[in-house]
Amino acid sequence: MLHLIAGKPLVQHVWERCQQCQAVDEVIIATDHEGIVEAARGFGAKAMLTSPEHPSGTDRIAEAARALSDFDTIINVQGDEPLISPALIDRLALSLQADSKIRMITAAAPLVDPGLITDPNVVKVVFDVHGDSLYFSRSPLPYVRNAAAHTQHYRHLGIYGFQRDFLHQFIAWPPSRLEQTESLEQLRALENGVRLRVVLTDDLSPGVDTPEQAVAIEKHLLGKA
Repeated sequence: MLHLIAGKPLVQHVWERCQQCQAVDEVIIATDHEGIVEAARGFGAKAMLTSPEHPSGTDRIAEAARALSDFDTIINVQGDEPLISPALIDRLALSLQADSKIRMITAAAPLVDPGLITDPNVVKVVFDVHGDSLYFSRSPLPYVRNAAAHTQHYRHLGIYGFQRDFLHQFIAWPPSRLEQTESLEQLRALENGVRLRVVLTDDLSPGVDTPEQAVAIEKHLLGKA
């Protein structure tokens, strides 16, 4: 079923944001739903029908990437991020292109609302002094026992970038224990010893995971927020 936001399919909002990127050569919608493929072609997007058997979105992107052999770096923007920043996508793409040692990259934004910090639909991330991920969780992360430390919480944004060779390495690993426990595919990389580079941004890009979030984002897009 196509989810409509402000009169358009949700995926169309995401695609339109991606079309504004300057450092991306090709934008393709990969999905296992024929209805989404038809809708995507209807608003002018390139779309690819993939297997419905993939355990994660990254596995789906890897299938699509096999048909795109000319590209060394690949950005996966999830289809429920209608407010994703084109400039942020470009930052991830340029970072991957500039440093082949970055095998996987993502983004995070400051999180201050206490209600969101405890919301399991909002994924949190902590990272080291170099900007490489330590852990992702649906639980409050980190747990604040000492408020005097003035810890900043960060919300993980639904965007990933990969070096092509690592993307195929990633899907060769079976879904990991923590990945399945938290339903967070990025934990598969961590459990296999690969940290993600985390790009920080102030851009608000809430995903659409609940009906309440859909209503809030629609108000924003219609200028009523």
